[in-house]
Amino acid sequence: MSDNWVVQNLENALETWNDKLAEIWTLITTSPQEFKGGGIWSVIVNINGAVQAIGLALLVLFFVVGMVKTCGSYTDVKKPEHALKLFVRFALAKGAITYGMELMLALFNIVQGTISTIMTAAGFSSASQTVLPPEMITTIEDCGFFESIPLWAVTLIGGLFITVLSFILIMTVYGRFFKLYMYTALAPIPLSTFAGEPSQNVGKSFIKSFCAVCLEGAVIVLACIIFSLFASSPPVVNPDAAAVTQVWSYIGELVFNMLVLVGSVKMADRVVREMMGL
Repeated sequence: MSDNWVVQNLENALETWNDKLAEIWTLITTSPQEFKGGGIWSVIVNINGAVQAIGLALLVLFFVVGMVKTCGSYTDVKKPEHALKLFVRFALAKGAITYGMELMLALFNIVQGTISTIMTAAGFSSASQTVLPPEMITTIEDCGFFESIPLWAVTLIGGLFITVLSFILIMTVYGRFFKLYMYTALAPIPLSTFAGEPSQNVGKSFIKSFCAVCLEGAVIVLACIIFSLFASSPPVVNPDAAAVTQVWSYIGELVFNMLVLVGSVKMADRVVREMMGL
């Protein structure tokens, strides 16, 4: 690492950014069972098991309400076709509650397979590192003391922006795990609505919303891949310009690209929901 304070400040900010980007890459390919050693998942499994009792009680309620609303009279219930339809619906809803966690993990694994396919097709096994170009380091180190004063201000502002953006980025990815856990823990309640035909739209919306949360990972990976391609070709800086202008231009374009990435990741939920028609 360079002995120049300005260079060190920029390199420290970029190191923080690269560390968070690498952590995101790891988190996206991590399953809920493996996240944080699996301790959170074991608690979620226990909560899901406890909520199943509530789901089964609601199952009967939604089934009775649906039967009353869809059957004109008791005579309709005695018809074989109606009785069979009601029995199949009840059995499927019961299975959805009992094996809801397995169903949700299967959907998650399908999306994870899609993410792996995207990463393989793009040829990215890890996030690209963003580094300070050697010519930029040379330009900064060649500056005298008085010329370095405005550079300190520029790099302080730029380094602060880069650090803040890196934490916003990682918080968004952590937020996706929180949503996965909350959906899984409370799954039996919305899945119980499949027991009644009038209430089944709630269950359908729940499944769609869970798939949307899973697909956020694919959008985040795509955004990181696009940013990595941008980062592989550093911003063009005029070598004849003053040192402050060169550094300002470099940091400005770099922060702009980072803002685009953070904005894309923050909008992942909205993008997927529009794709899912939610």
